[in-house]
Amino acid sequence: MTKTTLFKQDGLPTFRPPSGVIEVRQGGARSELATFQNGANGEMVDPFGRHITYLRVSVTDRCDFRCVYCMAEDMEFLPKRDLLTLEELDRLSTTFIAKGVKKLRLTGGEPLVRKNIMYLIRSLSRHLETGALEELTLTTNGSQLKRFAKDLADAGVRRLNVSVDTLDADKFRRITRWGELKKVMEGIDAAQEAGLHVKLNAVALKGFNDSEIPSMIEWAHGRGMDMTLIETMPMGEIDEDRTDQYLPLSKVRADLSRQWTLNDIPFKTGGPARYVEVAETGGRLGFITPMTHNFCESCNRVRVTCTGTLFMCLGQEDAVDLREPLRSSEGNDLLAEEIDRAISRKPKGHDFVIDRKTRNPSVSRHMSVTGG
Repeated sequence: MTKTTLFKQDGLPTFRPPSGVIEVRQGGARSELATFQNGANGEMVDPFGRHITYLRVSVTDRCDFRCVYCMAEDMEFLPKRDLLTLEELDRLSTTFIAKGVKKLRLTGGEPLVRKNIMYLIRSLSRHLETGALEELTLTTNGSQLKRFAKDLADAGVRRLNVSVDTLDADKFRRITRWGELKKVMEGIDAAQEAGLHVKLNAVALKGFNDSEIPSMIEWAHGRGMDMTLIETMPMGEIDEDRTDQYLPLSKVRADLSRQWTLNDIPFKTGGPARYVEVAETGGRLGFITPMTHNFCESCNRVRVTCTGTLFMCLGQEDAVDLREPLRSSEGNDLLAEEIDRAISRKPKGHDFVIDRKTRNPSVSRHMSVTGG
């Protein structure tokens, strides 16, 4: 293993490729912060000792919904020519798997609107058969699940996340602008009938679904589904004011604790959620809290967009283009080297802020570009 020295500049880590010595100055002085080692067999270990074992790949920025906290209604999507082909997405994902990724999640936009998406999923499932990949999963809005649920199960997908923010059909149409709750419910039914484990994801929104959260939890747990609540994140310009939308999950948990018994449990799915068991329902409830209690210290994730841009952190703009090395060589050596350089720049934490003084989003890209 190659040793690399890490220094600090302007209060932030700065890196060079593992083959070079890193020179960093803070206040005009050169000071060493720490040392770290590259992982064996090319595994990805960031400057803070976190092993990167979880990759989220956005296969498209397009979606058949226009959720008000995620997109503007009149979105301009990327030209199709800018997107990686399905074969390129397979090759890129396979390179990450060779470098130690054990969990791969396909996202969007809405991943199931990508043409011929099952070709990619079936191809990637070969890594499940060899044991190189432990889990292949998706995050979906559920609109296409009725059509794809059985095929997903046959391809080795065992669980997926479905995003549902309300069980009221009129409110669902309002929050998604274009969505039909009935189609999503039929998709969830089809997924469970196919043997897929479904987890419900809901963004907690002040004045919209806050009073509905207990009934949603009871409904999900009554159907054997875990549920995760998510704080809204300041990503991209939207038509709403996120300060008005933002509902701290610390408040939600305090309110739920007055109604139910919430017991902390060590259950993990590989993502950032912290889980409790609700004694009265017998189900699990997760909290994803990028604003009130960030989860950066244990971050094991990176994200790749449908254009091949690697974001080392959801809440920062720093990114690396993987499309160019992917297309400039038939082999994967250049791609692997660029990934190593990117991981050496993975920051300690995100820059998310929501308050009255911070009117602009913390990052300019929409969530649909990066993948949730």
